[in-house]
Amino acid sequence: MGTMICNVFSTLSDCLRQRLRVLKLGFTLVLLAVGLLTACDRATSQSQRNTHPKVWEEFSGEKALAHVQTMVDFGPRPPATEAIEKTRIYLTGQLESFGWKVERQGFDDQTPRGKVSFVNLIATFGGKDSSPSFLACSHYDTKTFDNAQFVGANDGGSSTGVLLELARVMALRPDLARKLQLVFFDGEEAYEAFTDTDGLYGSRYFTKELVAQGRAKAFHGGILLDMVGDRSLKITLPPDSPVEIARDVFTSADDLNLRKHFTYFDRDVLDDHTPINAAGIPMIDLIDFDFPAWHTPADTMDKISAESLRITGAVACYYLAVFALK
Repeated sequence: MGTMICNVFSTLSDCLRQRLRVLKLGFTLVLLAVGLLTACDRATSQSQRNTHPKVWEEFSGEKALAHVQTMVDFGPRPPATEAIEKTRIYLTGQLESFGWKVERQGFDDQTPRGKVSFVNLIATFGGKDSSPSFLACSHYDTKTFDNAQFVGANDGGSSTGVLLELARVMALRPDLARKLQLVFFDGEEAYEAFTDTDGLYGSRYFTKELVAQGRAKAFHGGILLDMVGDRSLKITLPPDSPVEIARDVFTSADDLNLRKHFTYFDRDVLDDHTPINAAGIPMIDLIDFDFPAWHTPADTMDKISAESLRITGAVACYYLAVFALK
């Protein structure tokens, strides 16, 4: 009898040990599976970080400054001159090298100096996959002076250099770049004085065509850059800036610890954003209007800095990536 009981207990013990081994194996497999999932999650997260870089950290003030230098080296860039055509060729080549498709929007308009030919450059990303819903703009012409050499390093140059570098870094995020349309306006400067028929030639024509083609409603907002390279940078938003965009731009500057460079101006500003706002597309103007060399021959490269261009570009890229293009 005792032998039988021992045999029974021995059998039960063997069964328990076998079950424990099975349970242990199962637990090991579960841990292995969890480890594999964790590794996959980490790999996916790393891949997403590589695929979705923080574009504002990629923005180079030095590269933007080099673009400005190239344009300044062409000389004064009033509409319908050899220098502005060289500028167009340069802008187009740079944009295409970053993956943007460029359209030349040519038109003639009557000015105080007779009929003049202008050309806006419109850049989109992604071909047929492109569905732009937000604008980023600058003017690249310089004011006409008969008796002065005006190269517009800050006025016309700085904003265009920033927009070119913005095009490069936004191309690192094709998902965002496809939602963005870049516009380089010709003829921003007035020949005599800003009126309904003098100045803002490029932005007025672009907006008129946008409305005529029924495409204005496709855009929910925009950002204009103008005179953003002053060494003592203080971006002065016009007081009539779209409230939500202004709030988000200030938040972007706060998040990058650059808020001290952004404030409001004490009066309205007539600029390329004006006709676009009038068409129902809220657009903000990032401009440092407190610039002593404005519209003088002293607007040269020594008045601007790579750091000011970086500050403007980083905040613009952050705003686009985090707010405007989400």
